[in-house]
Amino acid sequence: MSDTAVYASKPEHSLGRFDDAGPSATRSEFQRDRDRIIHSTAFRRLQHKTQVFFEHDGNHFRNRLTHTLEVSQMARSMARALHLNEDLAEAVALSHDLGHTPFGHAGERALHSAMAPYGGFDHNIQAMRVVTRLENRYAEHDGLNLTWETLEGILKHNGPLTNPDRTHFGKYAEEGLPTSLDDIPVCADLRLSSFASLEAQTAAIADDIAYNAHDVDDALRAGLIILPDLIDVSFAGLIVREVLDRYPEIAPKRQAHEVQRRLIIRSIEDVIITTATNIKVAGVASAEDVRMAGKTLVTFSPQVAKAVSGLKAFLFRRVYRHESVMISVRQSEQLITDLFARYMDTRDLPGRWGVAAEAAPSNAKLARIVADFIAGMTDPYALDEYARLFDARPEFR
Repeated sequence: MSDTAVYASKPEHSLGRFDDAGPSATRSEFQRDRDRIIHSTAFRRLQHKTQVFFEHDGNHFRNRLTHTLEVSQMARSMARALHLNEDLAEAVALSHDLGHTPFGHAGERALHSAMAPYGGFDHNIQAMRVVTRLENRYAEHDGLNLTWETLEGILKHNGPLTNPDRTHFGKYAEEGLPTSLDDIPVCADLRLSSFASLEAQTAAIADDIAYNAHDVDDALRAGLIILPDLIDVSFAGLIVREVLDRYPEIAPKRQAHEVQRRLIIRSIEDVIITTATNIKVAGVASAEDVRMAGKTLVTFSPQVAKAVSGLKAFLFRRVYRHESVMISVRQSEQLITDLFARYMDTRDLPGRWGVAAEAAPSNAKLARIVADFIAGMTDPYALDEYARLFDARPEFR
C-alpha cells in the first residue's frame, strides 16, 4: 500500500512463506493470506462455535464467526487511520480465533485441564497448528502456507511469549512434547521474545473492543442486565446516561444499539489518538523498530484503559458468571472432559483421525491428536459425537 507509514509492515519486504508460492499478478502477499484464511475449513467452522452465549439460545447472539468479522472490521478501520497495512491487520484478525474449541472459553478450559499432563492447550498455539498443519487443502503442502508476518501476528498479537506474565506457554518449548513450537514450519525464527507488528497489535485491541461492546449487547438481549444497570459502570455509564437522556422514548433495543455504537466509536477513537502519540514518542521508523520497542504501542489511553477494566469486571460479575450462563458452562466443560477421556481410552475417533490415533506411539502423541480433533469440532458436532459415544445427548439449559 503506497500510503502506509514507514513503521507499517510492507508486503514487498515480507520474510516470505515456508513453501514458495510464486508471485501473484493481482494481490499482495498479505491479501493472499487473508483470502487463504477466509477459504479455509477452520474459518467456516467458526459459524457454529460459541462466543459467550450458546447458539441454541437463539436471539441472534454472536458466534465465533460474527465476532471475528466484527474484529476484522475494527482492525481494518484503525489500521487505515494509523496508515498501517490494512490487509495484514485483517488477516491476523480473521485468523485470531481459528484455534478455539467448541463451547467458547469453557471448552478451552476443559481441554487445557485434560491436556495438563501433555503440555496443556492454548487457542493461540492451536491456531498456529491449524494454519501450518491441520488445514490440508493444497496440493503441494500442508497448512495454509501463510507469510511469516501473519504467523507472527497469530502467535504474538497479545505480546511476546517469553514474558513471565504470559501463562499457558511454559511447556510448549520443552523438547519432545508434541506441542513444541519448534515443529511449526516457518521460513524464519518467529522470535518469541519480540513484540509483533503494529498490525497484529491493532487486531488484538480490536478483539478487546469487540468483546466489551458486543458482550454488553448480547447480555441485554439475553435479559441478564438492563441499560440502567450500567449507569454506574466506568466508561459505559456516561454513554448510557447520554443515550437515555437524549432518546428516552425510543425502544430499548434501539437504545441498546446506540450505547453499543458509541462504546465502539469512542474506544476506537481513543486507541487511534493514543497510539499515534505512542508511535511518535517511541520514535519507531520501521516495522523492525516496532518489534524492538520493548512495549505494546497500540493501546488505550490510561484513563480509558482503567475504565475498560471496570467494564470488564462488571461483565465478569454480572454476565459471564451469571448462573444461567454457568449452567451451560459446566455442562459443556463436562462434555469436553468426557469426550477427551473416551477418545484416550478407546482411540475411537472417526475417519483419518482414528487411523492416526491407532498409530500414535505414545500417550502424549495420542493426546495431541485428540486435542486437535476436539478443538476443530463445532458445537453441534461435539454434541453428535457425545451421542455416538455415550448413547445420550446433553440438553443444555
